Amino acid sequence: MNSILDILIIGAGPIGLACGIEAQKNGLDYLIVEKGALVNSLYHYPLFMTFFSTADRLEIGNIPFMCLAPKPGRQEALEYYRSVARNKELNINLYEKVEEVNKQNDGIFSVVTSKKIYRAKNVIVATGFYDIPIYMNVPGEDLPKVHHYYKEAHPYVGQKVLIIGANNSAVDAALEIWRKGGEPTMLIRGSEIGERVKYWVKPDIENRIKEGSVKAYFKSQLLEIKEDAIVLKDADGNIVTLENDFVLAMTGYRPNFDMLKKFGIHLNEADDFVPSYNDDTMETNVDGLFLAGVVCGGMNTHKWFIENSRVHAEKILKRILEKKG
Repeated sequence: MNSILDILIIGAGPIGLACGIEAQKNGLDYLIVEKGALVNSLYHYPLFMTFFSTADRLEIGNIPFMCLAPKPGRQEALEYYRSVARNKELNINLYEKVEEVNKQNDGIFSVVTSKKIYRAKNVIVATGFYDIPIYMNVPGEDLPKVHHYYKEAHPYVGQKVLIIGANNSAVDAALEIWRKGGEPTMLIRGSEIGERVKYWVKPDIENRIKEGSVKAYFKSQLLEIKEDAIVLKDADGNIVTLENDFVLAMTGYRPNFDMLKKFGIHLNEADDFVPSYNDDTMETNVDGLFLAGVVCGGMNTHKWFIENSRVHAEKILKRILEKKG
């Protein structure tokens, strides 16, 4: 592509799509580039996940999100965002990974992908955080039986599964695996189930733990993962070895900080690696380079959601149009 884009958007998640819609609405020449499938992070969510938000709070582009249930699930969300992309006829290149973003002497960005080189006046990074797990750094974490993503319960039927974590992903996995015939054991660093767990799920997991259907070790630490066992330190300081077939490390995820640094964005390492940007315009320390969505929070991945970061698209486009004159 030899022409210069007004905006190149990295990431075709809900917020990346929202940015594309705003660019389109304002008559700007834009392109959305996504390394995976459309709304790639949502696609990799557990098959039967239910959102905390109601459907109306996940809407973008003034297109209604029709949902029969009080809260939509993964399948409904995928259908909705597919419909948005199709309805708006958004310019999206899928399965094309952005490798470099460099600002040239003429003020134009050179964006190198796995397929092409683009030139753009502005770049929006809307890449989310779901691609890089937070690793535990314990012996045996690299064994094939250790997974950092949970898709569905079926593979764990009849298996002894250690689930590490106390938030939504860990709780959902424990309950589903138990109901499908697996044997889940939760290992939790704190003294209780996470306060951010969905309010209609929290009593369920607490009751299952209380009755012994789901075993739980609170205030405990994982020491080692072996081929057929795990070793932990319990709340009393005892070393406990448990038979084990699989480990689900639901320890959270983080944005691609190396990529942001490579693009020239400053990160505040003393403040959870929060990137430098203007709250009013979403523009980073690099003129013309913007952030949108969850990526803005650094390690605080629970700060931004679809529902409260949809406004980033409007802020960014307002700034770009002001500079355009």
